[in-house]
Amino acid sequence: MADLLPLAEAQARLLALAEPLPIERASLIDAAGRWLAADIAAHVDHPFADLSAMDGYAIRFAELPGPWRVTQEVAAGAMPTAPLAPGEAARIFTGAPLAEGADTILIQEEAARDGGTLRLSGEGPPANGAHVRRQGSNFRTGGVVLNAGDRLTPPRIGLAAMAGYAELPVRRRPRVALLSTGDELAPPGAELKPGQIHESNTPMLAALLGSEPANLILHSPICDNFEKLRAAIAAAAADADILVTTGGASVGDHDLVRPALEAAGAKLDFWKVAMKPGKPLMAGRLGDCTVLGLPGNPVSAYVTALLFLKPLIARLGGAADPLPRTVRLPLGQSVPANGPRLDFLRATIADGTVHPLQSQDSGALTALAQADALLLRPPHAPAADTGMFADVLILA
Repeated sequence: MADLLPLAEAQARLLALAEPLPIERASLIDAAGRWLAADIAAHVDHPFADLSAMDGYAIRFAELPGPWRVTQEVAAGAMPTAPLAPGEAARIFTGAPLAEGADTILIQEEAARDGGTLRLSGEGPPANGAHVRRQGSNFRTGGVVLNAGDRLTPPRIGLAAMAGYAELPVRRRPRVALLSTGDELAPPGAELKPGQIHESNTPMLAALLGSEPANLILHSPICDNFEKLRAAIAAAAADADILVTTGGASVGDHDLVRPALEAAGAKLDFWKVAMKPGKPLMAGRLGDCTVLGLPGNPVSAYVTALLFLKPLIARLGGAADPLPRTVRLPLGQSVPANGPRLDFLRATIADGTVHPLQSQDSGALTALAQADALLLRPPHAPAADTGMFADVLILA
């Protein structure tokens, strides 16, 4: 377990520790941002009929260039009063259904009307069916519109509503407990005693998870006392689906998280990942809770939370693809050869190119606060010149 795991293997092993949570039904608003737990099929056709895509007149294309007699008017939300007889047209508005017999829309900008008589005043519709949204062209009754594991983005919520749903099957929101450790930690805003620093990991990680479908349980920092830490870990894990600790994950005399976890009954699956920053990272199980021990350095905590904690939440939520995706971008400047660990360089993006920042200290948040991307440098990667492409993780 002391060997350094490649990132992909460590992520796979973490996700294998947890199963998706039980299914519940949630309103469309409450389901937003979560993952669909089952395929859903449309309850209706959309459009429900052939509809006009423009304001104008419903006509028979074969009767161009007219003239026509306007015999009815159809607005959105209304239905035609009768089929169109030969030589007839219907005044129609966007979203209104076509009367039987009509097949094309003559837009109002190309129409001239004198009382009940309609004439062509422009070029007219270019083809039969012009400016008509055909029944079922969006989806048909019984057709699958969303798949299990899809993230319920705003457009997908709208699509579900359009397909006839007021509620959707989703997984229960995971309960995520955040627990920082260290004698040196003081609450944000508190007056510092000699040797103290303000605790930043909990508010930072809570902000990172603010858009995730999870219920956060925030704990006060725990000092470097073995028994207090063991008791706090046991209590937090009993009330959570995921317990996240930050700090105390390395091998120093005051790094007590690993032995405290084991004393509380946790079974660790791995410890240490071949990545930079973020090597001292632990994962395991404590009862029904998945435990994730993040490094205490703020940059390391943030990067590992992006790569492990957010995917774990997605896994419990039923995501089809829980891991973050990278993009390929050209380098805006050359970068030196890399060492034996996968390196995540804080970087900015300008004019479509990626630029690593000068400071890469894992304890300094200044560069991370300036960054909008992480530039991935594979183990033992050779130096790369400006213009060469690299994998980049975009920061939200």
